[in-house]
Amino acid sequence: MKDIISDYSRYLRLDRGLSQNTILSYRQDLLEFSHYLEKDGMKKYPEDHFQITNFFAFQDQAGKSKTSEIRIFSTLRKFYQWMELMGNINVNPMTELDAPKKAQHLPVVLSMEEVVSLIESPDISKPLGIRDRAIFEVMYATGLRVSELINLTMDDLHLDLGLIKTVGKGDKERLLPIGDTAINWLKKYFTDTRNDLVQRYGQKTQVFLNFRGQHLTRQSIWRMIKKYINQVGITKDVTPHTLRHSFATNLLANGADLRVVQELLGHSDISTTQIYTHINQTRMKQVYEQAHPRA
Repeated sequence: MKDIISDYSRYLRLDRGLSQNTILSYRQDLLEFSHYLEKDGMKKYPEDHFQITNFFAFQDQAGKSKTSEIRIFSTLRKFYQWMELMGNINVNPMTELDAPKKAQHLPVVLSMEEVVSLIESPDISKPLGIRDRAIFEVMYATGLRVSELINLTMDDLHLDLGLIKTVGKGDKERLLPIGDTAINWLKKYFTDTRNDLVQRYGQKTQVFLNFRGQHLTRQSIWRMIKKYINQVGITKDVTPHTLRHSFATNLLANGADLRVVQELLGHSDISTTQIYTHINQTRMKQVYEQAHPRA
């Protein structure tokens, strides 16, 4: 089965032109499915949809989130379509199955007071504190995904025009406006921190570097945010994506057009962006219930 996964990964890379991260995600899902089948004594991919149903029942029992189950289902559906095309199977069992229903939940967002508290939490008397402040300013000013932030290069910055370039999901390129506050902190980071790192460790293309002069990872951003969240005493379940959620929610709350926010976030489907309108409606209802004497 692993040989088939390798063939499929090669197809995704050469024929579909998918990014390495996307291929790794597909591969991980398929390996998880394969390990389940092997434990159940199977040596080939089943053509009986009941066996795949049992796999998802096992996922439920293991506490797998609905979001993960939906992603795995999508992976298996595409994988089985490819196997059918290649003649590896006679029957495609995925056609008999409905995708798991997505759990309805709203992403965590920060209030403006919490955003300011988090952004201002780094110790700017220290070089890496200046870097962290610049990271927070850029994340909130642009709504960048963490992967987009850590892969941002110096050539992507057009600060004289108030723009930055980024490449998002599906290798889609977009230009984003960036405000003066974030620009000023970037310039301070270049002068007080990055130039010294480059002189000591050599030139790097990435904008944000760690203390060894290497580009940052997703995990390092996660650890950094958790540190500052604990430092300022915010009790919400904050992740690196929370500033992106807060960026979108606060834009809409202040009258931004939904289509514009969709473009800024790089969403291909506006229904993905519409969740932020639900957040504002939920917040409005909470404020009403708290403030109205007869609510």
